[in-house]
Amino acid sequence: QVQLVESGGGLVQAGGSLRLSCAASGRTFSNYAMGWFRQAPGKEREFVAAINRSGGSTGYADSVKGRFTISRDNAKNTVYLQLNSLKPEDTAVYYCAARFGPFSTAVITTEKYDYWGQGTQVTVSS
Repeated sequence: QVQLVESGGGLVQAGGSLRLSCAASGRTFSNYAMGWFRQAPGKEREFVAAINRSGGSTGYADSVKGRFTISRDNAKNTVYLQLNSLKPEDTAVYYCAARFGPFSTAVITTEKYDYWGQGTQVTVSS
């Protein structure tokens, strides 16, 4: 089992920044690719960003590319998501997820992840 706990969400004005953290415990963190997803009210959960086990490879949704940055610190068992230039349409609950598998196109698919956190709310006001 892997337990994931997100933090860092909040209310921010458009153009502002937030840094989300996801702390992992349980199995060996460095064995898992990590992803961030988000879900707005009435919408499907969607892929935001992912990072491979070592942190050397990343991927982003087109909607956040150039504004968001995913990173990880395996020594601290934590993955981060830096959110810059926030827009009202970024408002959602943000979830981190762990995938025990290769870093491939599968990382954009919710079904390919093995563990999920409880989510943290990000609200961007206009």
